Amino acid sequence: MTESAPQAQQRPGGRARRWLPLAMLCLGQMMIVIDQNIVNVALPVLQRSLHFSATSLVWVVNAYVIPFGGLLLFAGRLGDLIGRRSVFVAGVALFGATSLLCGLATSGTALIVFRFGQGIGGAVASACILGMVTAMFTEPREQAQGIAAYSFASAGGGTVGTLAGGVLTDLASWHWIFLVNVPIGAVVVVGALRTVKRDSGPGLARGVDLPGALLVTAGLMLAVHTIVHADQVGWGSVATLVLGPLAVVLLVAFVLREATAARPLLPLGIFRSRSVSAANAVQFLLIAGLFGLLYFGTLYLQRVLGYSPLQAGLAYVPIAVTIAVVSLGLAARLTMSIGPRVMLIGGLTLVVLGFVGLSFARADGTYVVDFLPASVLLGWGAGLAMPAAMGLGMSAVTPRDAGIASGLFNTSQQIGGAIGLTVLNAFVSTRTTSLVASGSTPRAAQLGGYHLAFLLAAAFAFAALVVAALVLRPRTDTHPASAAAPRPDGARAERAAPGEHLADA
Repeated sequence: MTESAPQAQQRPGGRARRWLPLAMLCLGQMMIVIDQNIVNVALPVLQRSLHFSATSLVWVVNAYVIPFGGLLLFAGRLGDLIGRRSVFVAGVALFGATSLLCGLATSGTALIVFRFGQGIGGAVASACILGMVTAMFTEPREQAQGIAAYSFASAGGGTVGTLAGGVLTDLASWHWIFLVNVPIGAVVVVGALRTVKRDSGPGLARGVDLPGALLVTAGLMLAVHTIVHADQVGWGSVATLVLGPLAVVLLVAFVLREATAARPLLPLGIFRSRSVSAANAVQFLLIAGLFGLLYFGTLYLQRVLGYSPLQAGLAYVPIAVTIAVVSLGLAARLTMSIGPRVMLIGGLTLVVLGFVGLSFARADGTYVVDFLPASVLLGWGAGLAMPAAMGLGMSAVTPRDAGIASGLFNTSQQIGGAIGLTVLNAFVSTRTTSLVASGSTPRAAQLGGYHLAFLLAAAFAFAALVVAALVLRPRTDTHPASAAAPRPDGARAERAAPGEHLADA
């Protein structure tokens, strides 16, 4: 007599075998997210050690961000075609190898080149992870737990990166902010090959839409470059005014290509789903605001309160713990009890309140009064909002398109973070200069700029809240030809034919 699936899951060790693959995927995602933030703390040390100029130092960050943001969509579709596990493992292996080269770099030029390779590996590895998680768990409660774990790896990784950057830079050397990825990457590669079930797609013979891939990759890379570089050269510079419109032209050409391609890289029908479109918009706006916490929060701690890099990193420990408790302990249960839409609105409300609280931080303030309460509110909000947004978006996507949808979510995060940080930094610079000109001390002027950054971040989060409240409305009817099934948010899920995308009512 054969054993049923539920019985197999209850056998000793069965649960561990079911959740080990998720642990490998989340460890890979956290490693990549940590690396995006760990470098920021070490930038002054890198500048002194490798003799970067003030203008070239920014390329330590840009060389990673540009390929990462540009390749996510292509890598996500590649996973759908040839198998997501294969793409994930290849990306992690490349990320680990280039991390080793970064750690051994002896010149600024070499480091920038290897950082570009890291960005490629990071994009390839992370593009498919969310799609793999949703495909791995089909039962609603377990899927909610899987998405919550993934969201913790994404949100918590940012705060852990800030902490790890301070610890490794102060106690070891800048080399270890890259070298630490080598053993972690090796564990992820071996663990994924042993625990994650191999999947296969229809193959490259079905068509990878190379023209579309080239257009979207070039357009996104150019857009990210223009956004992050505009902070140095100015929005009115010749480079910005030429490259920005060129990026728009490439992306418009990509949309036109996808509308007519027989096998598009990104099926435009996916955007007919209100859940997919609204969830990506929420993700874009939320991450645009949260980058303000990691960047300007660190500057407040170091430049205003006088913290060292290590102390500033330790200041983020309560936030990471909060996100872990909320994401891993509460999010899945709340998803099943009150629904992801209500949880999303509640989380975004807490994020808005947290940023407003930070806007009252004082020049002679203390960590316990001026930073900790507001940042813990932000941890609660992010821990609730991110898994809710991801769950709502991925629930409307067919399994065969899970990779491209996962890449789309990651792209929304990357573009949102790049635009958000650039916009915030531009307003902060203008505000700080204005305050100095009016007679404020440099320290007071900096604080005034940070206050404005936190208020603008609150505005981003409030815009996400409006989208969640007005666009992600519960569905009141279903497609007449669909087979409806209850969903955690109280709406009814429609069953689509393979390759079809549902337009929410």
